[in-house]
Amino acid sequence: MEVSEYKYVIVGSGFLGSIIAERITNVLGQPVLVIEKRNHIGGNCYSEIDVETGIEYHAYGTHIFHTSNEKVWGYINKFTSFNNYNHQVLTNVCGKIFQLPINLETINSYFNINLRPYEVDDFLKTKIGADFVENPSNFEEKTINLVGRELYNAFIKGYTEKQWCVNPKTLPTSLIKRLPFRKNYNESYYFSKYQGIPINGYTAIFNKLLSSPLIDLRLNTDFFDLKPFLNDQALIVYSGSIDRYFDYRLGKLKWRTLHFEKEIHRVEDYQGTSVMNYPDSNIPYTRKHEPRHLHPERSYTINKTVVLTEYSLSDNGKNPYYPIPVEENMKLATSYRELVNESDNLIVAGRLGDYKYYDMHETIARALEIFENEIIYRKQRP
Repeated sequence: MEVSEYKYVIVGSGFLGSIIAERITNVLGQPVLVIEKRNHIGGNCYSEIDVETGIEYHAYGTHIFHTSNEKVWGYINKFTSFNNYNHQVLTNVCGKIFQLPINLETINSYFNINLRPYEVDDFLKTKIGADFVENPSNFEEKTINLVGRELYNAFIKGYTEKQWCVNPKTLPTSLIKRLPFRKNYNESYYFSKYQGIPINGYTAIFNKLLSSPLIDLRLNTDFFDLKPFLNDQALIVYSGSIDRYFDYRLGKLKWRTLHFEKEIHRVEDYQGTSVMNYPDSNIPYTRKHEPRHLHPERSYTINKTVVLTEYSLSDNGKNPYYPIPVEENMKLATSYRELVNESDNLIVAGRLGDYKYYDMHETIARALEIFENEIIYRKQRP
């Protein structure tokens, strides 16, 4: 088919775009054009096999699937099964390794004490002391209210500055929800009911999602090159950056991007865990990933391992990964949403489209919601 003949056009082949394409073809039986600017499907969840070691790694940083949403869990299990990996993160503070998220072991080890769970609150009150803010207005104040300035400075401040490329005082208090805190020895990073890594990797999921013969997938293709040739009545589901869609008419949103340096180490196990954080401000990177730990069910017998060092960088919109949720950006994103609402044939969504920090399960839920509440409704209305 010519691009002008398609009634459904999906921009981006990450979870949002791939799921909506799968639903349109398999439920509605309609052909779909999927446009992807990269040379692969899967967006930032793309995984591939390292040629030298045979180890599968996540090219854009470690992605742990977790959810308590039964609908999302039921849907994704139609396309994959998951191993029993349970995510644990360690952090290297001044050369010493601690548990993350902050838990009772972290507190006892850092302060060289031996608290019991019921003693944590009183201990932290002494650490918070005069730094307590009755009505915290930003991420730093909220976090210090929770764990005190010493733990904040050691484990969170430097990492946050590097990760978000802004002063933590400019970030919203809501961001603290992404940092679990425990008063016991629970080392699991997530509270979710379901957790794991796809048995056959992430890319295998996208191969299944996009397997319908009704899907016309165009890799290495810029949507804006094809846009003038599309049907004026086509429904466009766009998962790219919202400001780019409107040619930055209202101004540019601020984003951050990631840079990874991949190394092969001639040892069986380099750091003993899948993710090691580096919160010290004098270290330029934020994390080191060792993907062999993500698949305990696989037998990687080779005496080599893959390590990816992650750097978080400011981005001017050329290669955006994550929104930066400071107040001025959120206001601008809201103004762009108003432009989206003016069109009956445009859906802008996803992490870049909604300008929200979605996890994978949240993106899947958003995709299913869009299909059921917007696309089916649009097809059924007069």
